Amino acid sequence: MADVSVTAAVAPEVVDRVLDELAALWERSPEVAVADRTRFEMGVVEILGNIVEHAFRVDDGHGVAHPGGRELTVEVTVDPEALTAVLGDNGQPVELDLGDVTMPDADAESGRGLALALAALDHLEHQRVDGRNRWTLRCDRH
Repeated sequence: MADVSVTAAVAPEVVDRVLDELAALWERSPEVAVADRTRFEMGVVEILGNIVEHAFRVDDGHGVAHPGGRELTVEVTVDPEALTAVLGDNGQPVELDLGDVTMPDADAESGRGLALALAALDHLEHQRVDGRNRWTLRCDRH
């Protein structure tokens, strides 16, 4: 069972909603070190931001939203060893190799999100499952 579970339309305000849920989770879980919370939140926010910005950019190729709406799910669990989040969306398939992700040049205006998430987290994985993107994020507790 998830300690935090959010299902919402994909829109910029969903990031604030998830951050509010995480803040409430940290209040219920004071044993989680601030450093672990910070790394975990950075990874979650960067992946959420990418979903909001990119998952529906193309939609059906004609600018029409995904049938049934743009939906995001976020499930976060805290256990003695790790903080874990599973994010899912019904957006366009993501085609990337996380092993090829690098930090862009200092002059670049974008492209840092995945690199920052990879640096902050101990594990980041993307899969396409049943027509949905599924991101699994893990931050080992120290």
